Amino acid sequence: MNKSKIVALIGQTNAGKSSLLNRLAHKNIAIVAREEGTTRDNVAANIDDKFLLIDTAGLKNPEDDFEASIQDQINDAIEVADLILLTLDSSKYPDQKDKNIAKAALKSKKPVMLVLNKSDLKESLDDVEFLKLGIKSYDTYRTSATTGRGTNELKAAIIKQLDLKNTPVKAAEKADIKLALIGRPNVGKSSLFNSLAKKQQAVVSSRQGTTRDVNRVNIKFKGQSIEILDTAGLRKPGKREVGIEKFSAIRTLAAIEEADVCALLVDSTEYHSKLDQSLAGQIIEAGKGIIIVLTKTDLVDADEIDHIMDELERDYNFLPFAPLLLTSSETGANVTKLFELASDIVANRNLEIKTSELNKILTEAIIEHAPAGLKNTRPKPKYIVQTDTCPPWFVVHGHDLELLHWSWKRFLERKIREKYPFVGTPIMFSYRSDKKD
Repeated sequence: MNKSKIVALIGQTNAGKSSLLNRLAHKNIAIVAREEGTTRDNVAANIDDKFLLIDTAGLKNPEDDFEASIQDQINDAIEVADLILLTLDSSKYPDQKDKNIAKAALKSKKPVMLVLNKSDLKESLDDVEFLKLGIKSYDTYRTSATTGRGTNELKAAIIKQLDLKNTPVKAAEKADIKLALIGRPNVGKSSLFNSLAKKQQAVVSSRQGTTRDVNRVNIKFKGQSIEILDTAGLRKPGKREVGIEKFSAIRTLAAIEEADVCALLVDSTEYHSKLDQSLAGQIIEAGKGIIIVLTKTDLVDADEIDHIMDELERDYNFLPFAPLLLTSSETGANVTKLFELASDIVANRNLEIKTSELNKILTEAIIEHAPAGLKNTRPKPKYIVQTDTCPPWFVVHGHDLELLHWSWKRFLERKIREKYPFVGTPIMFSYRSDKKD
C-alpha cells in the first residue's frame, strides 16, 4: 500500500466485528470469544493490499477510565477513517446505544455503511427494522462472519466506495524495504527520520503526511530502495488508565501493518515504558521485523549505557531475537546501521528452510526433551514443514498436539533459532493433529 485507506469497524460489543475482520483478512488476527467486550484494543489488517481495516473495541458505558478509553478509540477511528462500517447484530433490535453510534458516525461526514452481521441466524430481523438509524438501505449489507455469507459483496462495495479498483500499486513504485519508525512522542522519531534522510545516497522523493498518513521518504542504500515511514501522527498520551495508556494507535497500526521492519525507538533518558513494550507486542503480533533503537545516547554517560542495555534486556525478554541499536541523531552515530539491519532482517524474513533440515531439528528436540502428556496420552509430533515466509511460518503435524505445553513449543522455537537465528523477525507456528493411523 502506498497511501493507506482506512476503514473502521465500529459498533457495540458482541456484534461480530472481530470475526468479520478475521473473515475479510482470511486469518485469525483479532481475539474472538463469546464473552462481550473481548476486543480491548484496535486491531488492524491489511486487506488484499488495498485498504487497512481497523476493528475498534466495542462501545460500552464509560463506567470507569478503562471503558472511557474504549470510546476514545472509537472516536479516533471515526476521525481518521475514510469509510466507517457500523456493524450490528442483525438478530437484535437496534437500541439507543446503536442510535448514538450511528449518529456519531453520520455526524463525521464520512461515508457510512451499515453491516448487519450474523445474518445466517433464524432470528435475523428485516432491514426495515434498522432504517431508524438513518443509514440508507443501499448502504446496508448483510453478512455472516461465521459462514462467509455476504463478505465478498461487502469487500467489493468497500473497494468501490474508496475508488480502489483502478488504483493498484505499481510494482515499480514498491520499495524493496519499508521501514517504520515507531515510538512515543518526543522519543526522537522526527530527528532520526531527518538524519536518515540526510545519510541516503540519493533522495528519490519526499512528501509530507496528512492527518491520516505518515511522513515518508524514499532513499537508495547499497542498491536497495528503502521507504522510511515516520509515525509522527501518534498522539501524546494524556491521562493514564489502569493497565493501559491512552493513545491514538490507528496511525501507528497502519504504519506497522504496511512496514516490513519496524524500528521501535526507546528514549535512553526514559527507557522504562509500558507503552514501548505494548508497541513491541503489536509489532510482533503483526508478524513484522523489529529493531530496538536506543535514541539520544549522546545525553547519557558511557558508564550508564551498559546498565540501560541490561535493563532493556529484562524489559524485552520476550524479544530475544530483536537486535538492539544505539543511536544519536545529534552525532549521527550508527544511523546508517539501521539500513543494514533492516536489509538483513528482510533477508531473514524471506529465508526458507528445507523440510529435511527442519525434521532433523524436530527429531533432535524430541530426543533431547520429549513432550509431556496427560495420563496415558502423550502428544506425538511427527514432522514439520515451512508453509510461508514474511514472517517464516512452520506447521507441526502429529497426534494429540493440542496437549503440547507452551514451554515445549518455546523449546522447539529455540532449537530452530539455534541453527537459523532469524534475527529481528518473529517466527510463527501452527500445530495440527492428524488422524491416527
